[in-house]
Order: sequence, then C-alpha cells, then structure tokens
Amino acid sequence: MSLQNASIKLTHFIIGGFDTVKMPVVVGVVMLIIYLLAVLASLVNIIFIVSDKQLHKPMYLLICNLAVVDIFYTSSATPTMIGVLLAGVNTISYVECLIQMYVYQVGATMERFSLTIMAFDRLIAIIYPLQYHSYLTITRTLVFTCILWIVACSFVLFTLVTATPLPHCYSRLRYTFCDYGAVMRTTCVDPEKYFNQVAIISFFLSFFTFTFICLSYCGILFFVKILSNNDKKKMGSTLVSHLICVSCLYCPQFIIVILTRFGNILGPSLVNPFVYCLRTTEIKNKMVKIFKKILRFLILH
Repeated sequence: MSLQNASIKLTHFIIGGFDTVKMPVVVGVVMLIIYLLAVLASLVNIIFIVSDKQLHKPMYLLICNLAVVDIFYTSSATPTMIGVLLAGVNTISYVECLIQMYVYQVGATMERFSLTIMAFDRLIAIIYPLQYHSYLTITRTLVFTCILWIVACSFVLFTLVTATPLPHCYSRLRYTFCDYGAVMRTTCVDPEKYFNQVAIISFFLSFFTFTFICLSYCGILFFVKILSNNDKKKMGSTLVSHLICVSCLYCPQFIIVILTRFGNILGPSLVNPFVYCLRTTEIKNKMVKIFKKILRFLILH
C-alpha cells in the first residue's frame, strides 16, 4: 500500500522534539526567562520611541520596527516550546501549527529585511549627512517598512501554499515547534523536492540581504578615510549596535551545528533591544531619567 493511500485525517500534531531533553523543567524555565526579557526589552524600546516625539526620526522608527519584529518572531514558536517543557502540553492543532509555521517564517524574513534597511539607513546618514533627512523622511521610512512587511508576508506564503494541500501520514513532529521542515516530514510525499525549493529561496534571501549589508559597510568604511577622528568615534558608536545584531542573526546560520534553532529564535530577539537600548544615547538617557524618578518616588514615599 502506498503512502498516499495510508494518509490520515490529521487534526493535531504531536511535538516530539523535546523527547531527549533530560531536564525539561530547567530548560523551560531558562527559555521562559529569556523570552520574557526579550519581549520586555522590545516593549520598552517601542514605548520610549512612540511616546517621545524627539525620537520620531527615521533611525528610531527603524529601531521600533525591529523591536516589533523581534516580538513577532520570538512569540511565533517560543510559547509553544515553553508549554511543552513546563506544562507537558505536547500537542498543537493542525490549523495552529500552520499559523505558527507561517508567522515564524515571516518573522525570520522580516528580521533580515529590518537589519538590511537599517544598514542602508546608516549608509545614507554617514555618506550624505546634510541630505539625510530629505532623502529618508519619516513618511518614506514608514512606507518602505510597510512594503517590506507586505513583501515578507507574500514571500513566505509559498511555504503555506505548498504544505497545506499535501496528505499526511504521520502526526508526530521531529522538531520542537511547527517549522516548515517538521511539517513536511509528516506528509506522505517525498519532501526533498520541497526542501530544495525552500532552501534555494532561503539561500538567496540570506545571501542578498547579507551581501547588501556587507556592501553598505564597505561603502561606509571607504568614506571613513576622509572623516576626522571625532567623527569616526561618533560613527563607530552608531554602527557597533547594528553589527552586533547582524552577527547574532547570521552567525547561528553559519554555525548551525553549534547554535541550533533555540539560538536562532531567542538570540537576536533578546540581544537586539538590549543593544539598541544601551548603545542609543537618547533612549539610554530617557531610561536613566525614568529610573531616577521611580527611585526618587520610592525614597520619598
């Protein structure tokens, strides 16, 4: 009997990626703490930027967008993994699984797009400082960001369209959440063809975004030669934050054997907001003022 004829009516998936974890509660608690820190840090960034009109500038709007992406990205799968580890809830409905797969892919795609547009922003700001605000207005930044979200959502729709119509022969996921690879391995067809298609798309996506970021920094480094030492220091402080975030996103992909999908989801989402909070002067000063007010209130009362 062929696998096609052995297909089952699937209503739920069983998440089996944590079967070999020896201390699930400990791992779950660590993931929960990291997840809460990542979401809280991103929310702080968003609240500070939205509430302060002085921060309504292209660079800060892009930082705010990155914070939204981080929450969207890390919330796509992390709660499911935490639920499996801490509560033992290792099932997820078929529809919820497909939604999770789609949201995760959109978040991963937007993470790359966001860092790419931020590299372009820094390139324009450093090479054309006087024309920067005429080139990158708030309206243009918002429109371009919305276009990237639409492109990412449309781009990832391919995975949902290819996975949904296929018959399923298994209900057990080998991974820790509903990734495209995990869902495709439960189908009754040979997934290699689909894996190759997605791998090609993912490769070109990562290649072009990473290449664009590298070219942006090449242009910046070339321009550095004509800057004064003081200007170089100011420029360096604005670029270090972005470089740290880029490294946290792309390094797990280059050393995927060492850093698995745990690091790929939680790593960038935790590091990005803390890096931009601590290394962006305006946000850091606003945080210090708020903490001083809270401390003064507690002392006086």
